[in-house]
Amino acid sequence: MTWRLVLGLLMFEAVCAAFFLVDILSAYLGYRPLSWRVHELVEIGVVVGLCIGIALTSRLLVVSRRQAERAEAALRAASGAFQDLLEDRFTQWGLTPAERDVALFMIKGYPTQEIADLRGSSPGTVKAQTNAIYRKSGVSSRAQLVSLFVEELIMDPLVQKEGDDPSAKKVTL
Repeated sequence: MTWRLVLGLLMFEAVCAAFFLVDILSAYLGYRPLSWRVHELVEIGVVVGLCIGIALTSRLLVVSRRQAERAEAALRAASGAFQDLLEDRFTQWGLTPAERDVALFMIKGYPTQEIADLRGSSPGTVKAQTNAIYRKSGVSSRAQLVSLFVEELIMDPLVQKEGDDPSAKKVTL
């Protein structure tokens, strides 16, 4: 709905700008299709319309800015909650510090060789740690490991919407 209002305001302001452009050109060419009095009334109407357009556009800008700030805050909260979720699961599974690092790199999508390079270890060591992570978490692949977190995030929203009752029962699929 908001984008339609913005589009309408832009179109209106373009028509107002076109009026003033035609007005300047007609004055330059000496062509006056309207009487002076009607011309002045139209100019006043266009200026009032432009002022209203500026006020509405400013209001929409403020609303958009607030929405963006709320979205950024929700993203920060979700990011922090995801980090907490990772730490909880890593602790629950009993991962060593090295396995935690490898698991985090795996979840981020790094290939085995790159994880080895980042950690200063051999690919064989990373593969051994990967197998330990799979065994401790009860999965058999990287995709399953990632899906554990995705599934938990889908079933348990990280950020509550304003007005949501946190004690209300959640429906899971």
